[in-house]
Amino acid sequence: MTVQDAQPVSAEVLLPCRDLDETLAFFTGELGFRIDTIFPADDPAVAQLSGHGLNIRLDRNADAEPGSLRILCREPVANQLTAPNGTRVELVPADPPLVLPPVRQSFVVTEMADEAAWGVGRAGMRYRDLIPDRQGGRVIASHIRIPDGGPVPDYVHFHKIHFQMIFCYRGWVRVVYEDQGPPFVMQAGDCVLQPPEIRHRVLESSAGLEVIEIGVPAEHMTCVDHELMLPTAELRPTRDFGGQRFVRHEAASATWHPWRLDGFEARDTGIGTATDGLAGAKVARLAGLSPAEPAIYRHDGEFAFLFVLDGGMTLQAEANHILKAGDSVVLPAGPGYGISGCTDDVELLEVTLPAFR
Repeated sequence: MTVQDAQPVSAEVLLPCRDLDETLAFFTGELGFRIDTIFPADDPAVAQLSGHGLNIRLDRNADAEPGSLRILCREPVANQLTAPNGTRVELVPADPPLVLPPVRQSFVVTEMADEAAWGVGRAGMRYRDLIPDRQGGRVIASHIRIPDGGPVPDYVHFHKIHFQMIFCYRGWVRVVYEDQGPPFVMQAGDCVLQPPEIRHRVLESSAGLEVIEIGVPAEHMTCVDHELMLPTAELRPTRDFGGQRFVRHEAASATWHPWRLDGFEARDTGIGTATDGLAGAKVARLAGLSPAEPAIYRHDGEFAFLFVLDGGMTLQAEANHILKAGDSVVLPAGPGYGISGCTDDVELLEVTLPAFR
């Protein structure tokens, strides 16, 4: 069996680096390489670059010795070879399959924190991790902030993802999506479903923009598309992307209906329909006065997430948790959780996998 039997399509050189930002700036600014892939978005550790006929993988966690050569193959026939000089030669899939870690549910409460909880992620955006244990790597929830308004240094890109949605929490952001028409502005309360591998770009934002992003799996690739220009000429709002359709939900035109919990109403974002029940997202609020008795929240799915958009409430679990705007909670399936002590202005973002029928 030879390397040729694996039908190589390209190769990349693995270069360890301790400071990814500094090394990336040198390779792109001084040497003229371009970024092809960078991940994970909330704390970049790996960047794949190309230029001058060479592919390079900068890895913050790679060992300094020995070097490695990765050969990207359509059909890998071996895991690793070793050259006479000790160089490791890895044969890896050119298009690796998306891996979904098994469901590992846990109860997680994350409170709105100070500036120390925010890290710098892709394109200079600030990230706050809402689920530190990532439910075993199954899901990531990020509170993302762009402090300064104006143009965003983003590029046309896509995500290798199972599920991903963006909810505009505060401020506004102008974005553009493949086959979905000209750029548009998301206002506070709006959200989008980003189906797998749809090309998109963030163009500009207000100062103090904040969004909530939910993604499955927790660690996934962000891939740059150097060829596609956005917006695309063709408008295809019902296009299928990996079994899902793009959704743009606008809060200003939404209708409210009774929620599952007594005394509450909700607006449905349409994500459940567009994903054929894979996931769902709603915004809930009091329909009148706060109920005298606790409303009982329960589910039997793999994931249920509540983010307090406004106001406050008390969540009754093993202990009482007083939640306020900016706080969030992940609720495992099975037991019921009491919701009480709601302020008149309480508003919740609910994201579930699967969608409630």
